[in-house]
Amino acid sequence: MADIGAHVGGTRVKNRQDSLAPSPGMTLAECLRQKLEGAIAAGHLEPGSRLDEQEIAQRFGVSRTPVREAFRLMAANNLVELRGRQGATVRSIKAQALIEMFQVMAELEGLCARLAARRVSQAWGAEIGEIHQRLVTAGKTADIDVFYDINQEFHEAIYEASRNAFLADQTRKLRNQVAAYRRRVTRMPNRIADTIREHEAIMQAILAHDPERAHSAMRDHVNLLGDNLLDFLAAFE
Repeated sequence: MADIGAHVGGTRVKNRQDSLAPSPGMTLAECLRQKLEGAIAAGHLEPGSRLDEQEIAQRFGVSRTPVREAFRLMAANNLVELRGRQGATVRSIKAQALIEMFQVMAELEGLCARLAARRVSQAWGAEIGEIHQRLVTAGKTADIDVFYDINQEFHEAIYEASRNAFLADQTRKLRNQVAAYRRRVTRMPNRIADTIREHEAIMQAILAHDPERAHSAMRDHVNLLGDNLLDFLAAFE
């Protein structure tokens, strides 16, 4: 199993205990789920990695009960697999399933962009523009992790701009399932430059209140088909 202590919530000294500070109304299990999902999305917990119940409980100073509940919550979101006495493992996704998931995600994110183009306010449009400028700056530093995190902010801003909470939630859940794989695409040659160009097209369509163009630009950005999909699959074989 990966060193949870080194990755969940940031780089830490080995054997140092991490504290949990759930937000109001959030249970310990939900807080643990959030931290573990973040580690998976960041690529620190690789697909197929075993999640050690005792180690996680000790790391965060909790009993095993909220850890088990966190695993169940993650399993419900298709992020981990529960294998009886073998415990929990980070879910691995086969190539064909990934293809299908990206096709669906392209349509969901495309719909978010379409609705955002119809509903975005001037203030929220400025927010999207500000995030995009930070992405451009990050692209010049070649810091892939920072770039990816800002990239997620950009997509999240468009989910919110759609003003459809159910759509945003479903899109987010699917995105979380493939986040570890999607992060690896960022490391492919020219992907940063391509992402900036594609985001520019998406942003301009949204700010122009052009739903069809926004939908098309976002769908094309996400839908990894043909040569791009083959490159993507090769990135994690």
